[in-house]
Amino acid sequence: MIVNLKEQHCENFLQSLHKEQWQEVRLGEVAKQIVSGGTPKSTQAEYYNGNIPWLNTKEVKNCRIYATERQITELGLCNSSAKWIDKNSVIVAMYGATAGKVAINKIPLTTNQACCNISVDSEKANYNFIYYTLLDSFDRLDQMTSGAAQQNLNVGLISNFTFLLPPLTTQQKIAEILSSFDDKIDLLHRQNKTLESLALTLFRHYFIDNPNRSEWEEKPLKYFGNIICGKTPPKNQKEYFNGTYPFIKIPDMHNNVFVFQTADSLTQQGLDSQKAKTLPPFSVCVSCIATIGVVSMNANIAQTNQQINSIVPHKEHYRYFLYCSMKSSFDELEAMASGGTATANLNTTDFSNMKLLLPREKEILRFHTETLPFFDKIYNNTKQIQNLQAMRDVLLKAIFKERE
Repeated sequence: MIVNLKEQHCENFLQSLHKEQWQEVRLGEVAKQIVSGGTPKSTQAEYYNGNIPWLNTKEVKNCRIYATERQITELGLCNSSAKWIDKNSVIVAMYGATAGKVAINKIPLTTNQACCNISVDSEKANYNFIYYTLLDSFDRLDQMTSGAAQQNLNVGLISNFTFLLPPLTTQQKIAEILSSFDDKIDLLHRQNKTLESLALTLFRHYFIDNPNRSEWEEKPLKYFGNIICGKTPPKNQKEYFNGTYPFIKIPDMHNNVFVFQTADSLTQQGLDSQKAKTLPPFSVCVSCIATIGVVSMNANIAQTNQQINSIVPHKEHYRYFLYCSMKSSFDELEAMASGGTATANLNTTDFSNMKLLLPREKEILRFHTETLPFFDKIYNNTKQIQNLQAMRDVLLKAIFKERE
């Protein structure tokens, strides 16, 4: 059951943890093994697209892992340093964009060499407790990589990472309470995926498999809305940043139908410095440089960087039609962006002139009406996810704040 922070006597709970009994240990002391992974040669096609889950560090984002973006074959496993990692291990990203972030694998899998994989000894520690300890220790892990030597995290450093460990029963109590938040968050994420799939299935039924499709007229994307290419304000203007307006970049969009929170934000002054780049809520954002075809909608007034082209729909009922159109056009977007350059780039002009079939207005309106409850539910679920994450993080900091 999720703790209600307003009703529960939080101070009493914290006192019940008896922190005076916690003992300093090294991570290696509570692990059965700590190992890194490996990467099969990318030039060997027979090493990939198998049925063995293979985790890349970029997927380690303070989360639970239920599936991986890529899979390898038995041949790839045998001809690399990749190795099977037990379910419910704690995984730390050692370098790369996600360095210091952690995950729990809910399936057996393999990983690349930038993942440190900790198989926790269940007689000494609770794996969820170790996960939350490391989740709270991001700053300490980050500091280990930012000294004069500028070294990456490695298995040795992580094995020698010290922390305070309570008795096993206390670990289990802490893990159960914090996990209850993540259980609910996972449930809401799964609901969102199901609802989005339903909307995309309806889109296919109405607009892709429609027998009247050949009668529809082709229109450029700019017919349906204003196209805005994002831009980053000058970084040397400090007063433009760390405000209340989301500044959307591609990592903020991954796995999000609606983007509420972003790593970077703009002040009113920053927003006003490039007013023409401002997106009203429910604009459709599409990644068009490097990573192509990631699609989201901004939940609030926002701006994006230059890697994203956005559609501001001319009519409200075009909103979800355009979202599903872009989600269903990944191959076309990718083909348009692969113009022989080293980095894939779909420029704003080509994006604006991308062709879409124009169904009858009443069919678009019908689709909007039928999918509106799905997207409303996704929107509300996402707001609830943000609130649950905030509550969990408050409790996490309260539990661990005196441990060092």
